[in-house]
Amino acid sequence: MLNFLNPIWLFAAAAVIIPVVIHLWNIRPGKVLKVGSTSLIAAASRRSSRSFKILDVLLLIIRCLLLILLAILLAKPFMEKQVQQPKATGWVLLPQGYVQQGYGRYKQSIDSLLKKGYSLRYFNPGFNVLDTASLKVKLDTVKVDTANISSQNYWSLLGELNSKVDTVTPVYLFTPNTQTHFKGEKPAVDLNLHWQTFTPADSTSQWIQDAWMTTDRNVRVLSGNSSPSGISYQYTTLKNDGENKLFNVSVQNGQPVVTLKGANSAPFKVDTAVYRMAIYADAYTADAAYLSASLDAVNRFTGSNVILKTYDSPNAIPANTNWIFWLSDRPFSARLLHPGLHVFAYQKGIASTISSTIISNLPNALPGGDVQVPLFKSIKAAANTGDVIWHDGFGQPVLTGQQQHNAYVYHFFSRFNPTWNNLPWDGQFPQLLLQLTAKLQEVPMKNDKRVLQAAEITPLKGGFKAQVSTKEVIRKEATQWIWLVLVLLFITERWLATQSKTIQSNG
Repeated sequence: MLNFLNPIWLFAAAAVIIPVVIHLWNIRPGKVLKVGSTSLIAAASRRSSRSFKILDVLLLIIRCLLLILLAILLAKPFMEKQVQQPKATGWVLLPQGYVQQGYGRYKQSIDSLLKKGYSLRYFNPGFNVLDTASLKVKLDTVKVDTANISSQNYWSLLGELNSKVDTVTPVYLFTPNTQTHFKGEKPAVDLNLHWQTFTPADSTSQWIQDAWMTTDRNVRVLSGNSSPSGISYQYTTLKNDGENKLFNVSVQNGQPVVTLKGANSAPFKVDTAVYRMAIYADAYTADAAYLSASLDAVNRFTGSNVILKTYDSPNAIPANTNWIFWLSDRPFSARLLHPGLHVFAYQKGIASTISSTIISNLPNALPGGDVQVPLFKSIKAAANTGDVIWHDGFGQPVLTGQQQHNAYVYHFFSRFNPTWNNLPWDGQFPQLLLQLTAKLQEVPMKNDKRVLQAAEITPLKGGFKAQVSTKEVIRKEATQWIWLVLVLLFITERWLATQSKTIQSNG
């Protein structure tokens, strides 16, 4: 059956009106009569002889066909037909880009399955058949789209696989266990699935997460290190009068940049801006004092060029402030909203007593393990308040974050007060604040090498099972035949047009 990828281009076939009008509009020249004397001809008004008559009908048809075929060609035609799939013993699936690594890790098992008649396929959308000869290709000769590889969601693909394979056919799946391939909720599938995982060869990574100019005009670099066990960060000060074995500092177009030595990394621009942090205390003056002391400790550690100030009135807060800690039960002032603003706001509600801890979901800003601070009181979080950033020991949100209007807003369901939690007295309080302000939320996907355990990866059993079709749709382009017909018609049209002119010139 003939189909089109861009059927809207078929409207271009309306251009056949042009040659039709040209052929209909035929101006016939007047006839010349031979007479003996002009005195015998009576004076008359001048008239032009016109008639609507189609000439060169064959030429007109060919020109119309040319325009119609051009419209069809622009619509990108293709042929589809359904063929009966041969009954396969089972499926062996490997993700594109990890074929050689997966085969190298499970060579004996895969070879045994292929000898039994299993179908070798890509674990990618469509699950196309994979040529077994590609397993013999050396890894360093295979060119793949690394960005596409790192962003592939295997759980999402399982849903598609669930609609392609019946519940009886064995499916052997070999994939990396990298965390970036598993997003969203774990799916429920009804498959005879055998899932084996492996850790990719490039299991470690280092990158520049942030770089800024300090108050003493040195460059401070925050670099990330990722491995299967997790992500860690390191702070390095690059002084003007010395060299560093890890980083190079240079100037490009008047902007200082930092690059990793011995790595093919893009230059990272050094942030030279001055940042403003504001604390609106309102009735929580004690909370503001605890918070201000911890933020001072963070800024001294990072050396960031930050202006921190506490305000009693929201009207006194400058409009270009980067961070606002809104320690108040009042609604946030809309006047202060602007792109790039971060707001940390107390949430109103009924306080309930609890015996738990505050646990952060963010990567550790400093070495020393997970941050856990005793929690005594909290407010029940409302629905739809964003992603959970801090939670208690029961999994209930303590701090959430979401994009609102032009700002990123943090909703805090406790207080910076010793009667609510141990944050004011805990040495880990500055580290929690550092996690928020040090831009640790956005880890480059290609650099995230964390892995999941098999129990975390395995999908749930069950779920909706659509009827699996035993026919496969094969799609084939039909443009090559149209091009051939177009060329033949064009040659014919030129020949007929030349013949028509020759006849007219000869009378």
